Amino acid sequence: MKLAQVLALSAAAFLWTTIAHAQTFTMKLSSPTVNDVTQEWMKAFKTGVEARSNGRVKVEIYPASQLGQIPATVEGTAMGTIEVVAPASGFLIGLEPRFQVFDAPGLFKDMAHAQRVFADPEVRKQLASLGAKKGVEPLAFLPHGPVMLLSHKPIRAVSDFKGQKIRVLGAAPLQIEPFKKLGAAPISMPLGEVLSAMQNRTIDGLVASTSVFTAFKYYDLAKGLTALPSTFIVVPAMANSAFLKSLGPELEAVVRDEAFKAQQQVAKFGVEDSEKAVGLWKQNGGENIVLPEAQSELYLKEVKSVLPGLLSANAAIKADYDALSAAAQRTNN
Repeated sequence: MKLAQVLALSAAAFLWTTIAHAQTFTMKLSSPTVNDVTQEWMKAFKTGVEARSNGRVKVEIYPASQLGQIPATVEGTAMGTIEVVAPASGFLIGLEPRFQVFDAPGLFKDMAHAQRVFADPEVRKQLASLGAKKGVEPLAFLPHGPVMLLSHKPIRAVSDFKGQKIRVLGAAPLQIEPFKKLGAAPISMPLGEVLSAMQNRTIDGLVASTSVFTAFKYYDLAKGLTALPSTFIVVPAMANSAFLKSLGPELEAVVRDEAFKAQQQVAKFGVEDSEKAVGLWKQNGGENIVLPEAQSELYLKEVKSVLPGLLSANAAIKADYDALSAAAQRTNN
């Protein structure tokens, strides 16, 4: 090969490498909530990724359903029009039935315990394939807060569930069957539709984390907020897999690393925000209801009674549940 050809090829290769290195990417992050641990994770993730990528990856944050309601943003992430979506896990079950495992009651004793479980290497390995068949994968898992139930008729005992139409966090068996066991009528509904449904009493109550109730001022609608024993909302931050691969090995590693770093970074905020929201609810005239010990034990007995049948019906969900349970025992300190 002539020297001129070698030089030309070398120049072309150098130019291509330079262009590839200079290419910039935009990550749109969507969540249905605002001013909570999910948004804090997004901000920490944005700071870390943009700094370590030297601006080659730009992160745009869209809380409060700015890019659409939950079903549309989940679909958009699977299609690749949105890069990351972070709703409550129950709304990802259409992509992957395994997501319902996070709604199993009795796994975690408090927020800090849940955070330790989701930082556990074995749990992260077990859950890494979530959504893979639909082209998405988890970047982080964010315990959002204890599951709270707001109802026009306050829940003070297990018998108070009977006959109430309650918005739940998804339509899968692990969201539906525990409430049916209690005699309630569970209804799956995106967060953006719930406020009007409560106003016109299409539903009697809803479950969410306390920070959601305070952020959207639900204390103007009802006052009695009941903590459901040992039950927590988990928000997986799910990314489009093709987009991650398009970043190239270096930037993909940066994104994955910063996602987990941000998960750990906001852990303290998550605990404090959940506690702060409880106080804020009370300051605005709301009532924080904790079931008496006997009622709490009865609640867990009733809702956990549906688990064996539901878990035995799906080996993958059973494996996820076993991994979470084992990590919960290891980190229960």
